[in-house]
Amino acid sequence: MSVYSSLTRALAEALVDALWFVEGCEDDQMGPDDTGKVLEGVGHLVTQLSNDQRIEFIDLLGSMAAEGTDPSRREFLEGFPEGFGLVEKHS
Repeated sequence: MSVYSSLTRALAEALVDALWFVEGCEDDQMGPDDTGKVLEGVGHLVTQLSNDQRIEFIDLLGSMAAEGTDPSRREFLEGFPEGFGLVEKHS
């Protein structure tokens, strides 16, 4: 039996973990240009989601944050919707 409730949840966990790693990389681990390309690429991809997909993903990120035990990962999850263009940034 899988530890994830759905394929969507498993893929979201993998995506978040990969992006969390990329965002936290030092310049000697991954060049800033490469880091920017990865983050911008994902940002573009998630802005192409339908409204229903966007809502589902935001809800999933919220659940993941609420269930998280690592404070820095939880903070990353909480900022993900705004940081990756799923919702408008608050001024």
